[in-house]
Amino acid sequence: MRRINIMQGEHAVVGEADVMVSTVLGSCIAACLYDPIVRVGGMNHFLLGEPAGTLKPGAADLQRYGVHAMEMLINAMMQRGARRERMRAHLYGGATMVAGLGAIGRHNAAFARRFVATEGIAIGHEDLGGEHARRVEFLPFEGKARCRRVANAPIPETVAPPVLAGGELELF
Repeated sequence: MRRINIMQGEHAVVGEADVMVSTVLGSCIAACLYDPIVRVGGMNHFLLGEPAGTLKPGAADLQRYGVHAMEMLINAMMQRGARRERMRAHLYGGATMVAGLGAIGRHNAAFARRFVATEGIAIGHEDLGGEHARRVEFLPFEGKARCRRVANAPIPETVAPPVLAGGELELF
């Protein structure tokens, strides 16, 4: 079986039976969407639901936000024959990895649930919240996902944290 690993800001859409898409999450969210009729599915991995306040991310950073990453995933699936009204979702992540950093994971999970509800996409399964990292493996052709908790393991640093206007650094 061929494996496609995705990181923050990435997505993959697949319609072949022998391909798995996987990622590792902490407070981030992975949405696995699939259309059971055309057997096309995909996964994204986003850092935050939406940019905060007046922050205007550059084009290279847009997919780090769920509001953009979800549309990119849905559009890529529709280009391969999927239809929005048939899509189903599995949602993963949203952990509180570091207690002092606030409710980032909880906010991400709420965003993901709200987004799929607004789009009329049914949730087949979710594993959101908690305090542990997760490894998610998705078989898009079958619409099946497996999520395993990863205890006491650091999340690999995949991208540099965003730098806010004024030179301040925001940590996640």
